[in-house]
Amino acid sequence: MIRACGDERSRESPAPAEAQMQAGAEGSGRVNRCCWKCSVMQLKKFFWGVAVVLGVCSSWSGSTQLAKLTFKKFDAPFTLTWFATNWNFLFFPLYYLGHVFKSAEKQSPKQRYRECCRFFGDNGLTLKVFFTKAAPFGVLWTLTNYLYLHAIKKINTTDVSVLFCCNKAFVFLLSWIVLRDRFMGVRIVAAIFAIAGIVMMTYADGFHSHSVIGIALVVGSASTSALYKVLFKLLLGSAKFGEAALFLSVLAVFNVLFVTCIPVILYFTKVEYWSSFDVIPWGNLCGFSILLLTFNILLNFGIAITYPTLISLGIVLSVPVNAVVDHYMSEIVFNSVRVIAIVIIGLGFLLLLLPEEWDVWVIKLLTRLKVRKKEEIPEGNGDIVSGLPNKSRRTRPSMSSFAH
Repeated sequence: MIRACGDERSRESPAPAEAQMQAGAEGSGRVNRCCWKCSVMQLKKFFWGVAVVLGVCSSWSGSTQLAKLTFKKFDAPFTLTWFATNWNFLFFPLYYLGHVFKSAEKQSPKQRYRECCRFFGDNGLTLKVFFTKAAPFGVLWTLTNYLYLHAIKKINTTDVSVLFCCNKAFVFLLSWIVLRDRFMGVRIVAAIFAIAGIVMMTYADGFHSHSVIGIALVVGSASTSALYKVLFKLLLGSAKFGEAALFLSVLAVFNVLFVTCIPVILYFTKVEYWSSFDVIPWGNLCGFSILLLTFNILLNFGIAITYPTLISLGIVLSVPVNAVVDHYMSEIVFNSVRVIAIVIIGLGFLLLLLPEEWDVWVIKLLTRLKVRKKEEIPEGNGDIVSGLPNKSRRTRPSMSSFAH
């Protein structure tokens, strides 16, 4: 009976070695499953990133080209800016639809609105908060888009799109000065590249007044865009998706209430005048607004499904797209100075995409490579040294046999 019980126990509970082997197999299986899940998630994120990059590139370059086409029939950049900004009101409704379809705990529009209003403070979106925290950003938003569109009238879309990429360098400089962000030598180099590219782009057209004004307008647009981003981080901090959607919709409300009078004044003073409303190309205006809205949605909410660096790459890729379209649609001359300026600004933009700890990663990679080389060299020497005695051991018996 004792042996039988012992046999049953041995069958029920495996030996320590077998238990360790089973635990190791289960642990390795869990690790493999986790690695597989992580790799699948990263792969999905990468493919979503490719889709977002294509969306950002096509929407940004398409809106730029459509604005250029619109000005041939409707020469009113500020009115176009006002019309497109009104579409920002759709941000919060679109976000709420996504919340309804995705979130497990569904809230009513009023509840979601109140929760997102906490971003503005404990009292929510009051009249004082509206004028102190929303109105300045509404002015900067309007200036950024108006200067960009007005520049499209003066110079070609390729120069406009590549010069606007300098806003990332301006963001770094302002963040370093105002927000006391970490100093990075590579980003200073990128800012120098951006400034050098602006000068070379101006030189490519021979410093003509028409091109100089256009370049100044784009640089002004990039500067106001950088100021918008830095002030947002300084005054409001970081915003969640719902809070960002509500904020952009509030900018549309500010645009309707306080900016509507400016297109009306420009119309009656005949600065931006059109003979009748039938002449207005409504298809181009709506198409431009939809593309700009799509671009801003991808730019603000694309980080939920992919990496921010990939989203920024879409802006850079819009430059060659605009260059190809300009090559076939307009009389742009891609001389060596313009090409070098485009490459320098693009390189500066890519340098700004490097993470803050990129130098630490490079140092770690170099140290690992050095350690591997040091480990490989002694192993190779050990094989050579160990090979010599083996040869001597093999030759000695043969010599003794010959002696006999």
